[in-house]
Amino acid sequence: MKEQEHQEEHMPKEEQDQQQSPQDAAEPMENIESVEVSEEDPRIAELQKALDDSQRQVEKLREDLVRYAADFENFRKQKEREARVAGERAVENLMREILPVVDDVDRVMQHSAATLSNSDQARPFVEGVELLRKNLMNWLDKKGVKKIEAQGQKMDVNFHEAITQLDHPDAEPDTVIEEYQAGYMLGEKVLRHSKVVVSK
Repeated sequence: MKEQEHQEEHMPKEEQDQQQSPQDAAEPMENIESVEVSEEDPRIAELQKALDDSQRQVEKLREDLVRYAADFENFRKQKEREARVAGERAVENLMREILPVVDDVDRVMQHSAATLSNSDQARPFVEGVELLRKNLMNWLDKKGVKKIEAQGQKMDVNFHEAITQLDHPDAEPDTVIEEYQAGYMLGEKVLRHSKVVVSK
């Protein structure tokens, strides 16, 4: 026995470790605590709940983002529409303010041109008024303002305003026989109805 112990003392450490009994080698394994996680572990349930909550929050944020984007697009379109309507209304108001000037020029042409054109001294004035009217009508035309046809047309309440009715043997009933004041349109919108005399 002593001889065996003597041999072990002089044996290399590696060989001594290899000769440990199976019982000694198994002892450390018995001291290791189990680290297996049960499927019923409450930590898993908590993590799953946190994940579900996060997914719901992400989905809500996505829905909110889509809604906010739609609201902004509707707001943008509304402002564009309001700006367009305001611009159109401003043009309409400007054109309506200019129409009385056109009326005055027309009256000068109708009542004075024929008489004044026979005078050499007045002819430059008449020509100046004619040029003024021509330029004014060209400007209105470029802005989309058109004169409403009335004379000889069938009475149409969409474009004409009858101020009186007269007997007229050569005209069918409800025919415009005289234009008292010219009417104008801006695009498809009536700026001012034509004031007319209509046959009975």
